[in-house]
Amino acid sequence: MIMEDVAKGNRSPALWLRVIMVLLLVLCVCCAEIPHSHRENKPHHVRLHVTDNHVIIRNGIVEVSIENPSGYLTGIRYKGMDNVLEGRHRNDNRGYWDILSDHCPMDSFIVRRGVPGLYMYGIFEREEDFPDASMDHIRIAFKLREDRFRFIALSDSRQRIMPSTDDRSSSRARTLAFKEAVVLTNPSDPQLKGEVDDKYQYSTENKDNKLHGWISDDDVIGFWIITPSSEFRAGGPHKQGLTSHPGATSLCMLVTAHYAGKDFDTTYKKGEHWKKVFGPAFIYLNSASSSNDHRKTLWKDAKRQLNEEIESWPYNFTRSQDFPHAEQRGEVSGQLLVRDGIYRYTDKDLVPAQSVFVVLAAPGDAGSWQRDGKGYQFWTQADNNGHFDIKNVRPGEYNLYAWVHGFIGDYKLDLNITIQPGNKISLGTLIYDPPRNGPTLWEIGIPDRTAAEFFIPEPDPMLVNSLCLGDADKYRQYGLWDRYSDFYSHSDLVYTIGTSNYSQDWFFAHVPRNLGNNTLRPTTWQIKYNLQEVTKTGTYTLQLALASASFAEVQVRFNDPDVDRPHFTTRRIGYDNAVARHGIHGMYRLYSIEVTGNRFEKGENTIFLTQSRSKGAFNAVISAVLPRLDMVRD
Repeated sequence: MIMEDVAKGNRSPALWLRVIMVLLLVLCVCCAEIPHSHRENKPHHVRLHVTDNHVIIRNGIVEVSIENPSGYLTGIRYKGMDNVLEGRHRNDNRGYWDILSDHCPMDSFIVRRGVPGLYMYGIFEREEDFPDASMDHIRIAFKLREDRFRFIALSDSRQRIMPSTDDRSSSRARTLAFKEAVVLTNPSDPQLKGEVDDKYQYSTENKDNKLHGWISDDDVIGFWIITPSSEFRAGGPHKQGLTSHPGATSLCMLVTAHYAGKDFDTTYKKGEHWKKVFGPAFIYLNSASSSNDHRKTLWKDAKRQLNEEIESWPYNFTRSQDFPHAEQRGEVSGQLLVRDGIYRYTDKDLVPAQSVFVVLAAPGDAGSWQRDGKGYQFWTQADNNGHFDIKNVRPGEYNLYAWVHGFIGDYKLDLNITIQPGNKISLGTLIYDPPRNGPTLWEIGIPDRTAAEFFIPEPDPMLVNSLCLGDADKYRQYGLWDRYSDFYSHSDLVYTIGTSNYSQDWFFAHVPRNLGNNTLRPTTWQIKYNLQEVTKTGTYTLQLALASASFAEVQVRFNDPDVDRPHFTTRRIGYDNAVARHGIHGMYRLYSIEVTGNRFEKGENTIFLTQSRSKGAFNAVISAVLPRLDMVRD
């Protein structure tokens, strides 16, 4: 059954999108072995029943109900639960595509024999004559039964009981600085009392967003979203996105401008044809016997299923010509080495790009992959010797990009790579020369595109989410931006090279100081350092790397904080809003600032870094490695 629809995605005629909707019933037996508890000795055939109002698909394990003719997913029957979706919601608010907050019907459903779940994907297309549009949020949303599903699992360490929608109401919670964040004052579950809840605390990076879900403890049933490939996601491996909302909402994020904002390219111009397949993603259901360890059992089984789906990618059971199977795809391999003076500037020894992230994405400038919100992306992490192998690449034209932990900047291979079906392209040995104009005099932090190594304070004890108590997730706690004013209530941060420790003395985010009475003030941080020699006629380079920026401006002055005109300014930058959304990074930015030697003195020197915007508490930048001073090369 093939249907075509036109959806208005931004509540105005500016966006027109053709969504090709396909219902597929795959009658073959699942390629991967299904655990005994999830299959029968003789699996049922997949059956289709069509009425005036619904299309019902059964395979003996699950029963899927789709509203006819709209295409909205209205029900999933599994085990003893008549519907895992919330029956109190309207039919268009249970299982649907969410495009710019508009609910759109589902596109493709694949129910397989012997498989406890369903596969879903969508084919989106814009014709050249469609008007200009922006589509910065695309996701699949599922509203589960809130009276049943109260426990989420995002990773081995990020699991918890969740508040209900009612728990967040004004009678049971107090709203904090923005509507998404509340303190639970009288929740239905007493163990949640006093905790902060904010949907952004449940975000995760693309590279880790392969499996998450909800558990019904009473029914001992798990509902899981499994995404075996991220080729249809945007923004690169470190792009962050939502996973779940309170109220038993589960999300399959595909495109999101969160943690990026307007710098994320999701604008479609008239005259630009665009077509993309999102998915398939797998909705997996499992069950276990009632026991004290049923959550652990369900999570372990879901991880096992994830591995099977990854091994089966790209799926061979889709019937769309727009989704190429394995033999119709290509492969790109090679090795990346780094040539950098931090090791031996005169000889420039080559070192392996250990654990480098290598990305195939649409042609563009170095680093453009993190701003690309429209094309396919394929990435992998190299081994300790810099060897990489990117498999199952869709046919098309790409550039190869990379960034290397411990080195600033972005790598791009100056070569367009054309993938054709069956291609296996070996690029041989590639060499990355990171930005450098001379030996490094000093550096604060580690070039890792995050602020994870800097000082992240403990949260206000009255504003804690227990999910974020571990060191790895502490930055997700609410209100950390206010802690700067607690530590630096009267004067700003001063960091002394050779004495200070960046993990203790460099605050992770450069935010305004809160003076009280709704008054915010720009802040100026100082870096003090000693130069034994100065080449007055030479040129030095200050490397300034930022992991995020939100309506911020960084001004740089040397040895004189009162000079009206800064030596350098970023001007107003960024829409990431990563501080408010509890992110440790957003869009990466690197500034190489040339400074003549006559601005330095032999002996003591000071660099003044001013974050000059203070209209809001979230006008801020997050440090990546901030900064590095390179000496002039003789």
